[in-house]
Amino acid sequence: MCIKTPKAVDTSLTMHDDSDDILLAHFANPDTRDDAFRRLMKRYGHDLYWHIRRIVVDHDDAEDALQETAISVLKHLPRYRGDSSLSTWLYRIATNEALQLLRRRTRWYQGVDSLNESLAEKIAAPAYFDGDHAAILFQKALLQLPTQQRIAFNLRYYDGLPYEQIARITGKSVATLKANYHHAVKRIENFIKENAS
Repeated sequence: MCIKTPKAVDTSLTMHDDSDDILLAHFANPDTRDDAFRRLMKRYGHDLYWHIRRIVVDHDDAEDALQETAISVLKHLPRYRGDSSLSTWLYRIATNEALQLLRRRTRWYQGVDSLNESLAEKIAAPAYFDGDHAAILFQKALLQLPTQQRIAFNLRYYDGLPYEQIARITGKSVATLKANYHHAVKRIENFIKENAS
């Protein structure tokens, strides 16, 4: 098992033992594994859900991808090496699961970006979004971006992650991410100007 137990860690869980190192140490212990995993998902689940939801748009799809993320985390956590922060590792898994869900929705000859138009239609549906016209327009503008660019934009704009962490999540260089973010902002601005009424 690759999880290292930090030195001087109390092996009993308390209500305040939610640091990543302590949760990982407790996950390595078969007696506290289930509780540690539950706390880990409680700590990160909300943010991961919204990260996934911004990719797949639909609530039910986001729930499905989050469940697959939790299964993957549970399966692979014993091999987590700590090469990146735990949150980065979790975001990477969530991103991959969301993209896998979108890939399953496409035909063999289509890319994930081909779904953007149908995702944009969902945004405007009253059952999905009850925001004002400007908020709907902004969401539609996001869906005009290529999927990978949209993911990077969302991680920076909504989650406020530094480019270095986004690079570890997406596998793109910092320079590429900065350029993509700049282009995304311009494309969003142009879309809103062209479609504002």
